[in-house]
Amino acid sequence: MFIGMENPFTIKSYESKELFCDREEELQLMFRNCINSTDMTLISKRRMGKTGLILRLFEELRDVRPDIHTVYFDIFASRNIDDFIKLMAEAAMKSFPEKTSMGEKLLKFIKSLRPQLSFDNITGEPQLQIAYQTTHEKEYTLKGLFDFLDSQDEHIVIAIDEFQQIRDYPEQNMEALLRTYIQQAHHLTFIFCGSKKHMMADIFANEKKPFYNSTTFVSLDKISETSYSAFIRRLFNERQRSITDEALQFILDWTRRHTYYTQQLCHTVYANGSIDVTIEEVKKACEQLMKQGEAVYLQYRQMLTDKQWGYLIAVAKEESVQQITANDFLKNHRIGTPSVSRRLAEALCEKGLLNDDVTLEGTIYSLSDVFLSHWMERL
Repeated sequence: MFIGMENPFTIKSYESKELFCDREEELQLMFRNCINSTDMTLISKRRMGKTGLILRLFEELRDVRPDIHTVYFDIFASRNIDDFIKLMAEAAMKSFPEKTSMGEKLLKFIKSLRPQLSFDNITGEPQLQIAYQTTHEKEYTLKGLFDFLDSQDEHIVIAIDEFQQIRDYPEQNMEALLRTYIQQAHHLTFIFCGSKKHMMADIFANEKKPFYNSTTFVSLDKISETSYSAFIRRLFNERQRSITDEALQFILDWTRRHTYYTQQLCHTVYANGSIDVTIEEVKKACEQLMKQGEAVYLQYRQMLTDKQWGYLIAVAKEESVQQITANDFLKNHRIGTPSVSRRLAEALCEKGLLNDDVTLEGTIYSLSDVFLSHWMERL
């Protein structure tokens, strides 16, 4: 076994621009939007690299425009306005440490809310618990937080990840509330990120909704084969390892150039330790990954109906399906009627197991998890 340098194929969070692949066009577009105070809506499939892109953008802003401050928070796990305020306040405190001038002011403001303030034992990051008596108090606190950040006469870029989660809040007026507060801000620029395309489109492109036509859209697609191939080869070569053209091509084809799955496969190949990586080494890593995921995949079987499970297998065996109501697809996989197919596809998209990508040619359906798709092809 070859013991070498730290694995360069990151699968958890953004580390550095040296370990970040391409996205130059999107990066420059978002950078220009930030310095010109243009709010953005960033949409992509889950695990396509949007969070990494935001953190790469923030690093670029720190390097080139240190006068622009950045705040990032993910609301995926939030359930209501209380959670939203907590996450936003904690993110602001993390971005503006207490020892800075802005941090001192922020902490003073936060303390005026009379919160229970503690710090995580492991990360040392601040944790807040704010008690509210009425809904009005919550809305007033949220407005106060936006007003405070805007009043500092500092340009601040705020990225809110998985923004579509606000649609699940019990507070039905959350969109209108946020739109009102954001519209009044003069020194804040917002990046709204989301992975549920239909929901994000309805929030920002539906003329009946508060956020209609308030942002410019940025979409993430697959990284080009040329860029990804060069990136992977460089990281291997810089660590005195080699990878064959055949092995590289297999990686990109098998992972369908979906960012997370490409990184995960490369991470596993690198971790296995071969100095000269061949297609056989890559296939071995593929088997490892499917075996590792098997316990989770079998849990899906328990969560789904027989028809839903069979439908996932059908789409996996096709790799992707454009005409889910076509006779050949329905007959070959014994799905039933077109209406049954539409109903199953809708349910599986809602569960996050199927992607429905809208293209000029129509809607294309595929499994969200590339490794699960390959595992199901064998069933």
